[in-house]
Amino acid sequence: MSNTQQRPKAIDLFCGAGGLSLGIEQAGFDVISAVEVDPVHAAVHSYNFPKCNTICGDITELHGLELSRGHEIDLIVGGPPCQGFSLIGKRDINDPRNDLVAQFMRLIKEIRPKYFIMENVSGLTVGDAKSLLEKVISDIETSGYHVVQPYKVLNANDYGVPQSRKRLFLLGYRDDQNAPVYPAKVPGSVTVMDAIGDLPNIDDFDVLNEHDSVVFDLSPVSAYAKKLHGVLVDETDYSYPRKWSRNVLTGSMRTQHTDKSIERFASTELGKVEPISRFLKLDPLGQCNTLRAGTDKSRGAYTSPRPIHPRDNRCISVREAERLHSFPDWFRMHSTKWHGFREVGNSVPPLLARAVASQVLSALGYVPEKPSEVVCLGDERLLYFNTTTATEHIKAALRYEQVW
Repeated sequence: MSNTQQRPKAIDLFCGAGGLSLGIEQAGFDVISAVEVDPVHAAVHSYNFPKCNTICGDITELHGLELSRGHEIDLIVGGPPCQGFSLIGKRDINDPRNDLVAQFMRLIKEIRPKYFIMENVSGLTVGDAKSLLEKVISDIETSGYHVVQPYKVLNANDYGVPQSRKRLFLLGYRDDQNAPVYPAKVPGSVTVMDAIGDLPNIDDFDVLNEHDSVVFDLSPVSAYAKKLHGVLVDETDYSYPRKWSRNVLTGSMRTQHTDKSIERFASTELGKVEPISRFLKLDPLGQCNTLRAGTDKSRGAYTSPRPIHPRDNRCISVREAERLHSFPDWFRMHSTKWHGFREVGNSVPPLLARAVASQVLSALGYVPEKPSEVVCLGDERLLYFNTTTATEHIKAALRYEQVW
């Protein structure tokens, strides 16, 4: 395949807000379809990827033709939820608790992409879960695919992300395709302050008590921040440039801390855990701990502990979490802290996804080029739906067609 041909086509299953979608687009793929069961997250994905057919629906009810849209598919990616792997009891590929992993593989078999990437928790490689993982691999390898062995757990901080985050990646390829390889580690490291040091103290803006954005001209200092802000060319980013306002700081709604909490945050040493809240105070010269999503409504809807800012005596904002996750500044999460932090915590860091997908692109023999088309982001109302309004106004439209 030459670089004069159309960009390779990809599908993102279990897309969430779109960390994997963005990373594989940055590698040089066109994400033509994506699936997300949660209407709030599907709306956010549609906002950030208006060229993509974002489907809000149950993957068990979908079929390959709906997703491929008449195209030959080069790559399918996804991180199926792993509850079935972590439950105590019988481990079996047909266990309904593991159905989403089986559904992921069902669509691989139906669509027959040239490659697939399955991302999941590193815990799948140990104990009882490992035997189930081996069954998944054995099953797909009887269907005309191979899985690169040994499979690997990759840490995001080895690929330019200022965060320690270990995730399993399975790389699969059809038996008529070249085998991809895992990406080599990127030399050097990015620090917390490289990522967020140029962002202002959100507590200085009263408007952020009620809103998630404010007019503010950023002046990034580090190369990492400059690339995320779009003022320094990232030579390995082959995503479509977005049209957005660089003088608006988004994703920055304030958290109201008590005076006692602020005092405790101030007295906590850098790189240490504040003993009452159990929040880590970030080391400005180190890297962030793993940003997690917390639990959903079925498990009590608890917010995962958020790190304490290394300079300001408060928890980090959604935008700061996005920076620490390698999302560019044009990318928007949901307007609320609750959904926004869940979306970041559930996402694959785009830089990590880019590194893995770039190896697949290389195996395809495709040399990517930077696209000239500038994409306008979606309707901002998509970022402000609650679950009820998203279900009422978004789900039906996103089920089969694109929302602009």
